[in-house]
Amino acid sequence: MRSYWLAAFLLLLIAQSFAQERPDPRLIQGAEKEGKLVWWTTTNIDLSQRILERFEKKYPLVKTELFRAGRGPLLNKILAEALAGRHAWDVLSGSGEMYAPLVEKKLVVPYRSAETKAYDASMIGRDGEWIAYHTNTYVLGVNTRLVKSEQAPKSYEALLDAKWKDGKISLDSDAYPILIGLRQAWGKEKAVNYLKRLAAQSPVVKRGNDERVQLTAAGEYPLVMAYASGIARVAQKGAPMESVALDPVVVQVNPLQVAARAPHPNAARLFIDFALSKEGQEMVRAGLREPARADVESPSLASSKSYKRVIISPESYRDYKENVKLYQEIFRTR
Repeated sequence: MRSYWLAAFLLLLIAQSFAQERPDPRLIQGAEKEGKLVWWTTTNIDLSQRILERFEKKYPLVKTELFRAGRGPLLNKILAEALAGRHAWDVLSGSGEMYAPLVEKKLVVPYRSAETKAYDASMIGRDGEWIAYHTNTYVLGVNTRLVKSEQAPKSYEALLDAKWKDGKISLDSDAYPILIGLRQAWGKEKAVNYLKRLAAQSPVVKRGNDERVQLTAAGEYPLVMAYASGIARVAQKGAPMESVALDPVVVQVNPLQVAARAPHPNAARLFIDFALSKEGQEMVRAGLREPARADVESPSLASSKSYKRVIISPESYRDYKENVKLYQEIFRTR
């Protein structure tokens, strides 16, 4: 009986540690006085709009504005506007590649939300200048009409089998985080040698995670290296697709950041608190993205739980140009 109550007490402590924090009333008051929030993002627009609608419902005096673009165009827009002395955005949810240029130009500031206690340390920047909004996990997608589950490759080495040669594997021309992750896990020499052997398999290399997953589901390729969330989305709609995690699993972090010259700094921080909350992260999961919060599990990651995770944080992109050049040389995408 004593052990039962001890276990119950420990569970209560864990639940309390992950409980959603109440926003600071002064932050709410400040945000309502500002009356607006401007969010620039690379996340898909449907999910982003739903999150803003929920935020406005909670805080009706704070009106929201959304701008969505790809990582390259969005970063260029931020840098160009800053150079011209314009500072229109409050919060950015982008990709790790954008981190270094923003920090170098002093365009973001630290913010330690009270919600961070529910996040693993690998999801939080040491300097407080970013925290993970959601993640992208690279897995192998398999068309189960073309490849039976028991015959699917279960390791990186298995992808080098001759039966997967000549257009049987779809790879993204921009999947540089795979190289970064394998370098972190294996070292540069082993990672580069492996990818060169994979390139010798003559995979189909083209841009676009969602498009390549859809083509694989349609039977264009039997195998695709892509985000787990994208494969989960088509599988949920009835496509003959399943995910296979390869060890180590490469996980790309997509961070949230506050603008250094935010026009609405209180609204920016209030929104980040909401986006990081259990409610906000459950909306991320409902949108079939990978939530970053520890107590909101992602169904699309069930197959990778027991494998080593290599986290590609924003700081991992410090040698980004070198890795891009190397990846392009290996897969001849230039």
